[in-house]
Amino acid sequence: MMERPPERTPETAKKGKVIRAAALKPLNMLTLVAGLGIAVTTLTWWILILTLATYATLVYLAAKDPVFERRVTEGKRADPIGGAPSRDIPPERRARWLPRGGTREKVEDALVTYRKVIIAIGESDDVTRQVLEGSIPRLHEAAERMVDVAANREKAAETLRDFRGRRAPDDEPQRETSLRQLEGHIQKADAEINGISEQLLTLRAQAVRASMDSAGASQRADALNASLDELNFRLEAVNETFPDPTQ
Repeated sequence: MMERPPERTPETAKKGKVIRAAALKPLNMLTLVAGLGIAVTTLTWWILILTLATYATLVYLAAKDPVFERRVTEGKRADPIGGAPSRDIPPERRARWLPRGGTREKVEDALVTYRKVIIAIGESDDVTRQVLEGSIPRLHEAAERMVDVAANREKAAETLRDFRGRRAPDDEPQRETSLRQLEGHIQKADAEINGISEQLLTLRAQAVRASMDSAGASQRADALNASLDELNFRLEAVNETFPDPTQ
């Protein structure tokens, strides 16, 4: 008589969910895809082994991170500025907490466009609204992540200014390397923030076209969701480059 497989406990299900999320974490996936691409292009076997080992290590570390585990299991993310769950606070309000300046202005402009996309979907006919229903959570996620990027960018810029103003320590070469890396993170964040309003305008046009063409609304919704998934992937990848503010 065959033995029954062990019953799956809530704790086991929770661990499985965290491991899957760690395996699909944007930065981990970027590392895996980039390494596999190099290995296939160069036909170098040791790069493949190194890539898989690095990916496995990143997945293990992410799965053991209590902050990441809480985000996956509870669906909450620590606010980079205040510490309250960002999902409980509108992105427009969080944007007002950013320091006054060009970054905040760009984020606020992008959020105006983001609301216009939501309105465009809400003003569609019933069929189109139903088809585009899956786009709404993706839009909200993009707005949240954009504010996260801006908040992390401003914090990194403050850190950079602070270090630049200090007297150079004995480990000057290492210090300069760290500062250049931080500058690179800031430049990546600026690139995403600078272009996000235009991307959201394109998404709004896609939503409007879907409302005007009910027959092709499903295909346009797929294109809209694909664009939003790509945007969210990029924003999350940028956020992953910054140090975790909760640690």
